[in-house]
Amino acid sequence: MSLQIYNTLSRVNEPLVPMYPGHVRMYVCGMTIYDLCHIGHARMMMAFDVVQRWLKCSGYRVTYVRNITDIDDKIIKRAVERGISIRSLTDEMIEAMHSDVAKLGIEPPTHEPRATDYVADMLGLIGQLEAKGLAYKASNGDVNFAVRKFPGYGKLSGKSLDDLRAGERVAVQEGKDDPLDFVLWKSAKPTEPDDAKWDSKTLGFDYGVGRPGWHIECSAMSCKTLGETFDIHGGGADLQFPHHENEIAQSEGASGKPLAKLWMHNGFVRVDNEKMSKSLGNFFTIREVLAKYAPETVRFFLVRTHYRSALNYSDVHLDDAHSALKRLYTSLEGLEPTVITIDWNEPFAARFKAAMDDDFGTPEAVAVLFDLAAEVNRTRDSSLAGLLKSLGACIGLLQAHPKTFLQAGASLDESAIQALIAQRAQAKSSKNFALADQIRQELLGKGIVLKDGSSGTSWESVQ
Repeated sequence: MSLQIYNTLSRVNEPLVPMYPGHVRMYVCGMTIYDLCHIGHARMMMAFDVVQRWLKCSGYRVTYVRNITDIDDKIIKRAVERGISIRSLTDEMIEAMHSDVAKLGIEPPTHEPRATDYVADMLGLIGQLEAKGLAYKASNGDVNFAVRKFPGYGKLSGKSLDDLRAGERVAVQEGKDDPLDFVLWKSAKPTEPDDAKWDSKTLGFDYGVGRPGWHIECSAMSCKTLGETFDIHGGGADLQFPHHENEIAQSEGASGKPLAKLWMHNGFVRVDNEKMSKSLGNFFTIREVLAKYAPETVRFFLVRTHYRSALNYSDVHLDDAHSALKRLYTSLEGLEPTVITIDWNEPFAARFKAAMDDDFGTPEAVAVLFDLAAEVNRTRDSSLAGLLKSLGACIGLLQAHPKTFLQAGASLDESAIQALIAQRAQAKSSKNFALADQIRQELLGKGIVLKDGSSGTSWESVQ
């Protein structure tokens, strides 16, 4: 079976047929970068990290673009509050994002365009839309998109124009011809800092001093980096409307061509049955979560749920994820896995591939890893251990040395633990079983579990 992907636009699974054979071009809407990223942001970046990893494992060349929005009302407000320039704020937050997601094993995209580097391209796109009668200058100095003049608006979200109609009073206040229209270029306000404004005349346009609207940013950046039509467009489910709907209207209105062949949207992370978001104040930053849990535990927690499904965040679920991941690593302990090239006809590999080719079915793929781990435990076969590591690599798991993962987070250093293990061995040799048990309990109280085996005593952390 070829790789099938659920297309939000058609609402069915469709085969991936790249426009250029062997080369997949994917654009994903990234962060609006005014604060630290939370675990909901990590879920989006993780979902498409798995997508690009599996595409590569399937033999495709991948050009993966994930943008950064570095000009926005929230960014301006935060920079003003802190008394720093917009660039200082966004540089700081981008560096923090890169550091946080790298710990989760999320690979960098091929290109990571910043919106502020593409303002001229955005103005050029606005000019095309105005020339086609799809954009107009408003009385308040903004430039707006005329939604009702674009046939097919609402096709991604399934919303009709009548469903979307707002009050006429709002339209008058915002200077729009129609309440459904959205802004392409925002006229500058006197109270905004100078680094939040561009003089369009210096870039060859006559739209006054202002800045781009949010939606036009991605239309311009995706076109510039991937072309007018590309294979996959992705992002969080909350972007389906209005952001992605508006991207389609802008891009297709200008080019007359489909923006993307396939549209993918990942599900929300929820806390107490509400979407995790900064506006609700129910979010946990990646850094806060990593202060309590190993990075690969967090990755496993995110990966083992299908990317389109809602994901419930709680310490209970993360504790369970850690215990489950430990079982996989324990199967590899004491083995030297053979470095292999995956034979996709091998039964475990074939099942794994079938799961991933069905819209990136990570829950079923993870189940295959557990079945394979059970076989590794039974046979102690280094080739099967190598297969387990190689399949895990396709979704970014099981690449640490087992000892490194199992002993991570220990409250004592290795030499102190080994000294106590040696004391316990001497106590057992002297038949002082009470002391031996006391040492075991002392270590357990410090989060160290001893495991006696034929080759001696090993240990792991309960963290």
